[in-house]
Amino acid sequence: MDFLYAIFTFIATALLLLFIVFSALTLKIFIGKSIKNSKYPPVIGTVFHQLFYFNRLYDYQTQVARKHPTFRLLAPDQTEIYTTDTRIIEHILKTNFDKYSKGQNNQEIVSDLFGNGIFAVDGDKWRQQRKLASFEFSARVLRDFSCAVFRKNAAKLVRTVIELSVANRVFDIQDLLMRCALDSIFKVGFGVDLNCLEGSSKEGCAFIKAFDDSNALSYWRFVDPFWKLKRRNQLAMQPDCNDKEDILSRFLMESEKNPEEMNDRYLRDIILNFMLAGKDSTANTLSWFFYMLCKNPLIQERIAQEVREVISSQGSEDTIDDFINNITDEILEKMHYLHAALTETLRLYPAVPVDGRCAETDDILPDGFKLKRGDGVYYMAYAMGRMSYIWGENAEDFQPERWLNNGIFQPESPFKFIAFHAGPRICLGKDFAYRQMKIVSMALLRFFRFKLADDTKSVTYRTMFTLHIDGGLHLHAVLRTDDDIGKILT
Repeated sequence: MDFLYAIFTFIATALLLLFIVFSALTLKIFIGKSIKNSKYPPVIGTVFHQLFYFNRLYDYQTQVARKHPTFRLLAPDQTEIYTTDTRIIEHILKTNFDKYSKGQNNQEIVSDLFGNGIFAVDGDKWRQQRKLASFEFSARVLRDFSCAVFRKNAAKLVRTVIELSVANRVFDIQDLLMRCALDSIFKVGFGVDLNCLEGSSKEGCAFIKAFDDSNALSYWRFVDPFWKLKRRNQLAMQPDCNDKEDILSRFLMESEKNPEEMNDRYLRDIILNFMLAGKDSTANTLSWFFYMLCKNPLIQERIAQEVREVISSQGSEDTIDDFINNITDEILEKMHYLHAALTETLRLYPAVPVDGRCAETDDILPDGFKLKRGDGVYYMAYAMGRMSYIWGENAEDFQPERWLNNGIFQPESPFKFIAFHAGPRICLGKDFAYRQMKIVSMALLRFFRFKLADDTKSVTYRTMFTLHIDGGLHLHAVLRTDDDIGKILT
């Protein structure tokens, strides 16, 4: 009897504590948030409501944004404002740049993944990394070196796909693109030949999975009220533990000037941030790009035709290496339709689907809504690409032509096309990414026609910081001509 009483007491006490915690959390979320005040954006729910839609979070945000271009979600310590309003985006990213930061809450959430890398820091640390990275990305030596690496790895990728094509095997192109991108960023960024694409680096393949899982788990923290407690428990169970061309070598030389500030941990954080930018942005975009080409075969053929027409002016392409070597900067500049198709992919499937800043002071947004110090302001790039009030009635259609004027690519405002961020923190690697994506796309589309392995299967994303295809993208690759086998295998 005493035993049953003890069990009952324990359960009752646990339920009472749970009720108290829930009540305290509820009060903290709703009190002092000006919920019915029309001077603030409309409240749609709390950040924890996103748990119900987490696996389709960006589509849920798109659905809400069609009715409310700017809305609020309540959190315990602040309010999270989400928007597709281009005026607000320019306001927080450029006009009032100094009044907005990454925010302490966001920095805590991403600290285990990004550390003190450029994506997670503000102030002097950001300026220091930005200045050095800006110098390196503008250097001709890095541009030439990176293009040589991209061409070499594109040739390896084509040779890998030919083996799969000849064997009539289905393959996951997202996995191949991830490995190709990781090989490229390791060589360009750190001077290391990882050989992940060729399958000789088990550590590299394991790293890709671990890094992607860490990405997803870190993003889950935005909707998990107990993530800090879980993290403490996990840490408690763990033991204590200029003639160069690559980026890391240049950062190492810089660290010698300030060894106390730029220590090994700081350099590690910088490395991880470059890896995320170099691997995820290009590989994810190319994965969605090939998905859209499979769904729109006429566009796929038009790009392949552009590749043939532009390259034919360069002379011989007897082998894959001849073809790859013909892809010069001049040739890349002529690929207007390919550039438009890649940009259209980024419009609908941005590498970073949601991003934002945190208000350092009370402010009034361009639409007249107020926000308080500590509130987050997030722009929904994924949703923006689907808004008819931004892109017209055909916003959800894949139409590269919207970017062309008399066949010449025409860019849009970075506050409307926000895939590469905007303002002082605009992506330094934008041109770097386009060069890599164009070289890989041209190499693959010159020799292969791609089809979905199962066109009835739904293709969607995995909810994380970057827009991965959930479960990969499984394709068939068909050689365009029988003569191409000899060119590739020579």
